[in-house]
Amino acid sequence: MHKVFSRFNGPCLDRVKDTYNVFTGLAKFHRPSGALFQKSAVKHPPPDLPEMPPCSFNPEEYKGMSKERMMEIRRQNCNPMTMKVTYYKKPVYIHQGHMQWLWDVDGRRYLDLFAGVATVSVGHCHPKVTAAAEKQLRKLWHTTNIYVYSPLHEYTEKLAATLPDPLKVIYLTNSGSEANDLAMLMARLHTGNFDVITLRGSYHGGSPHTMGLTSNAAYKYPVASGLGCHNTMCPDVFAGPWGGSNCRDSPIQTIRDCSCPQGSCTANDKYIGQLNEVFATSVPSRIAAFFAEPIMGVGGAVQYPKNFLKDTYKLVRERGGVCIADEVQTGFGRTGSHFWGFQGHDVIPDMVTMAKGIANGFPMGAVVTTPEIAASFAQGVHFNTFGGNPVACAIASSVLDTMEEDGTQQISHDVGTYLLTELAKMRDKYEIIGDVRGKGLQIGVEMVKDKASRKPLPPAAMSEIFEDTKDMGVLIGKGGVYGQVRECMDRRSGSSPLCVSPGTMQTSSWLCLTRPFTTTWKIIIRPGFHLVTSFR
Repeated sequence: MHKVFSRFNGPCLDRVKDTYNVFTGLAKFHRPSGALFQKSAVKHPPPDLPEMPPCSFNPEEYKGMSKERMMEIRRQNCNPMTMKVTYYKKPVYIHQGHMQWLWDVDGRRYLDLFAGVATVSVGHCHPKVTAAAEKQLRKLWHTTNIYVYSPLHEYTEKLAATLPDPLKVIYLTNSGSEANDLAMLMARLHTGNFDVITLRGSYHGGSPHTMGLTSNAAYKYPVASGLGCHNTMCPDVFAGPWGGSNCRDSPIQTIRDCSCPQGSCTANDKYIGQLNEVFATSVPSRIAAFFAEPIMGVGGAVQYPKNFLKDTYKLVRERGGVCIADEVQTGFGRTGSHFWGFQGHDVIPDMVTMAKGIANGFPMGAVVTTPEIAASFAQGVHFNTFGGNPVACAIASSVLDTMEEDGTQQISHDVGTYLLTELAKMRDKYEIIGDVRGKGLQIGVEMVKDKASRKPLPPAAMSEIFEDTKDMGVLIGKGGVYGQVRECMDRRSGSSPLCVSPGTMQTSSWLCLTRPFTTTWKIIIRPGFHLVTSFR
């Protein structure tokens, strides 16, 4: 049986004690035979279910308010949305974090594969990043762009060096929604056009404008928002109407048949045809922009046909638009082959937006663009009180240093390729695993009723998996257009959702069930962990 464990360059150096892995266990618990609707598989775990790997870090004793009082305040004083998004039938009351681990108020330890919605890029309270934050806090907490201060300039120079020409002009924000909102404004100002196109099922933020970019009803409200935003079909070569076994830039392809001649891709042609339909029916002859993630995140770790973005960028530019790469999830070496996801598509966008892991959980985002587009933005005055503040810049600079020192991009490539290969073996073994896809450590595993229909595993089964995983001590997430998503985004965990074990990667492990009409497990292990494997 296959055993997976990992090591961390720090106090948590122990191994998984046996050969059981969580994902295989869940597949056993949730087969389409009727076990799907067991009340809780973990109530009677198999004898080979692993214990949580040891960790020598000792969290502080919790001495705060009671769980009952916290929940009372949460219900009475916090906006109802806070309660609406609270996870689990029995919520997890978090007290402290260290690298890939979280502890609740009762002292129970969890492997955090969610990482604060993919924001903890090098680990909770990473020593190097924490030291950088403390150092800056002793000097200067806050100032703004009306003054000149070194942390802003040190960081923007360092970030610009990671991007190809002419993407060298940076505006710092506080979130991904802010960054995408600002990118829309810049695109419209620069082009003099208004309409923007995104992919169906995508998520690009929750501000009044980015709600229009986002193609997911759960994030929309019945108010005027996102005017001028349009969607084209998501080019999903597994669950979509067209796809084959040679479409993706991935070590693992779909199980669908492919009859395309060498060097051509019928699926790509069909999805580009859908985009041309949008051009012909839904937008003016001149548009402002096209937004897309290099690998779709919340939409289900969807990889497009190899030439889709290249062909799309060409068509968009022919119509006066600019091309915007949303790198909020794919950036910073996650895909392994390149530091930025768009580089794997052999394209250079006109703007790149980023956030989440940029500062390891400290609020920060960025828009990077060309000098020409940036000059158009300077027509008016735009001021951001907290964007690029000294503490954020010091933390983000330390994150970049940590990623470089640890060789996280190469690790993401090596570990991700291994995980994809092993997950594909599980796909071949289990009927409920329909697809394995991804690149580097942004990996999707799509759960289905059966491979022939490719229909999603029922939400009830997904809920059981979600609860069972938490009961095993592993925190993942959930989302998706129809609430059929389970997500795990730990950027520090050295283990994938395949095992419950500590790691040495400054990674993000994402486990996510995210597909409109389908259910996807997505694993995104952030670069930086050394995953050690053994067989017996």
